[in-house]
Amino acid sequence: MNDYSGRHLHIVSFNVPYPPDYGGVIDVFYKIKALHDLGIKIYLHCFHYGREQSEELDKICEKVYYYPRRKFYQAIYSKVPYIVGSRKSDELLGNLAADNYPVLFEGLHTCLYLNHPLLKDKLKAVRMHNVEWDYYRSLKEAERNYMIKFYFSRESKKLKKFEDDLQYANKIFAISKSDYEYLRFSYENIYYVPAFHSNADVTSTAGSGNYILYQGNLSVAENNQAAMFIAMKVAEGMPFKFIIAGKEPTSALKKCVKNIPNVELVDSPPFEKMAELMANAHINLLFTFQNTGIKLKLLNSLYRGRFCVVNSKMVNNTGLEKLCVIEDNPMATKRIITDLMKIPFTQHDIDKRRTILEADFSDHASALKIAKEVF
Repeated sequence: MNDYSGRHLHIVSFNVPYPPDYGGVIDVFYKIKALHDLGIKIYLHCFHYGREQSEELDKICEKVYYYPRRKFYQAIYSKVPYIVGSRKSDELLGNLAADNYPVLFEGLHTCLYLNHPLLKDKLKAVRMHNVEWDYYRSLKEAERNYMIKFYFSRESKKLKKFEDDLQYANKIFAISKSDYEYLRFSYENIYYVPAFHSNADVTSTAGSGNYILYQGNLSVAENNQAAMFIAMKVAEGMPFKFIIAGKEPTSALKKCVKNIPNVELVDSPPFEKMAELMANAHINLLFTFQNTGIKLKLLNSLYRGRFCVVNSKMVNNTGLEKLCVIEDNPMATKRIITDLMKIPFTQHDIDKRRTILEADFSDHASALKIAKEVF
């Protein structure tokens, strides 16, 4: 059955998914849009903190509910992880229990009521955005501040324990093949659904650019670490221009880049500017030190940019390995960049991407997979 017109679905989001300007909410927003395009009537429940209510969401949802996220001091001492306990709302529970429509919980963050008696007769699905306890463990390792490191360690242990509540989900949708392989050892109802990303077609352009781009949310410790690594270990001393672009760069990164003349820092560019930087770069250089989830910036770079040079943790077990040049060693990365800067990106490269991406990473196909399992 491919006609889902008139079907109803609750979606509980950890944040307001508009504007779709960072990893998690990009997946949520474009998932809602793709499900809406199938004719499904969406009842969206958002926890909001620092993001405004959105008229854009009203256009693709039957109704949008907003709930305040609890303050840090109200939830930090809870037995459940803070990212879960801070998303507690009696109003949300009442709204979900008021009908027999299925519920899709976005991330472990929103799963506080997964095992609640009022929802026991509903079909409950969970979209896993990460193996959260492992992600928080990685955040701990990347963090230098002792108190924040302690917080991440404590949350990681709580998340590991809370993950057991996934047994009460009827369906679990993993965002990466690595997460799927991890979860399938404990649960039978696991499905691999790649990240939603908005790209309907490969828009990469043939030809050459004159700079190398690294982009990401620079306020996140993992991305800050990668940006500093690229600036100091790869870019410094090379005869090419490097651009590091992203949201809220740290003072340490600003200071670092200031001393490297061939590196330009673009602070919090708007969406259109980031898309332009991605499209015009000759190389999108993407490093990560966390082998978690699938990186939306990698998908976006492949759909919109030219050459992608990545380290192994960025691409392992994603199905995107054939579309990237993979290298972990910074000196070898310098040599690869030097060679690629002499070579134009071709129509053959674009056609190869289109074949793989359209087959395995289409938003429409992913929405159909979710709808088939939920209804």
